[in-house]
Amino acid sequence: MSSVLYDVPGPRAKRRNVILSVLFVVAFAAALWWVYAKLDEKNQLDWAKWSPFFTDSRSWTTYILPGLENTLIAAALAMVIALPLGAVFGVSRLSDHSWVRWPSGAVVEFFRAIPVLILMVFANAAYAEFTDISSEDRPLYAVVTGLVLYNASVLAEIVRAGILSLPKGQSEAAMAIGLRKNQTMRFVLLPQSVTAMLPAIVSQLVVIVKDTALGGALLNFSELLAAVRPMSSFYGANTIASFTVVAVVFIAVNFALTTFASWLEGRLRRRKKGTGVVLGKDDLEELNPAGIGGTHGTGAGGSI
Repeated sequence: MSSVLYDVPGPRAKRRNVILSVLFVVAFAAALWWVYAKLDEKNQLDWAKWSPFFTDSRSWTTYILPGLENTLIAAALAMVIALPLGAVFGVSRLSDHSWVRWPSGAVVEFFRAIPVLILMVFANAAYAEFTDISSEDRPLYAVVTGLVLYNASVLAEIVRAGILSLPKGQSEAAMAIGLRKNQTMRFVLLPQSVTAMLPAIVSQLVVIVKDTALGGALLNFSELLAAVRPMSSFYGANTIASFTVVAVVFIAVNFALTTFASWLEGRLRRRKKGTGVVLGKDDLEELNPAGIGGTHGTGAGGSI
């Protein structure tokens, strides 16, 4: 039996797939054993290197939790600013006015092409040169600025692509009932495109959380990953254990973010299926008093 995408494997192909699967499992197990042996040889698996995370609360209260707090603060600020900014630039790139469309496109393409680390470095230098922000707060401002400029430009492209992915009939139907273009964008296109854009938006939000580590690597921002060096020095060169615990914390944060986004996406889809609202003439006149009136007559209320 065959399908459009592939032919069902025969006996020889099935045997070959089983052999390849067994070889892969064996190779993967051998690689894991090699990693374990090397770590054990370097005494990186000794309980003394891992025990601080289970027996000493200072490893959390002094290093991990303060770093996590700074990471979440920087990521939250960047998300709150970048999301609406990206939406504005994404919609602006679809404008009929060239004086709006071209500058918006230039800004988006410019900041999307620059690595976020360079944006952070330039922002840090600019704040040091032209503002009175203290040296303690400057890394946070620089990290948030770099994240906002880069991710807002990426989110703008996500918004633009999400709106363009909708069927053209959506816009035509909205214009047919007398809605202006800004009303079509606000009431028809944006609400429908949010569900389609949500997975890509969440992926970009995960990138924002992870990219806060760039500030710790170069700008001495006290984020989560930057806590590894002092923590490892204090507890006797337990670098592998420290990196492992920090990685688990990052995974937990990003997993919580993606889980919430999946729940929100499912809720939006259920609401979209469950609310079959029928608009009458009074509703249309409330949306667009000038566009309905006597032009469409009673047909507007009965056909929508």
